[in-house]
Amino acid sequence: MSNLKRGMVIDVNLEPTKGSETGKIRPCVIVTNNTYNKRVSVIQVVPITEWSLKKAKIQTNIDIFPSPLNGLTKKSIADCLQTRPIDYSSRLIDVRGELEPEAMRKIDHALKVVFELL
Repeated sequence: MSNLKRGMVIDVNLEPTKGSETGKIRPCVIVTNNTYNKRVSVIQVVPITEWSLKKAKIQTNIDIFPSPLNGLTKKSIADCLQTRPIDYSSRLIDVRGELEPEAMRKIDHALKVVFELL
């Protein structure tokens, strides 16, 4: 169904939202495994937002630095508390790149904290 892979950074339209959910068109990192990414049109993503000192102090927010590999243009935060499913066939805008392995390891750990899987 898809060539999307875990760890890819993609631009996603997260609207509409409700309450304090992260919205707008923004980069997100794919966190579902590649078996699901190939077989179903709903994948799980972690939104990426602009870096701030306040956001950086939250344990489950992961700093991401821009690089040619990930396609980001500024220092950012992966907000692992805002993980959400998306139907990529209707929300995917573009593919930017992929996260570096160390950033994915940190996101994996943060997701374990969020979902109490430690």
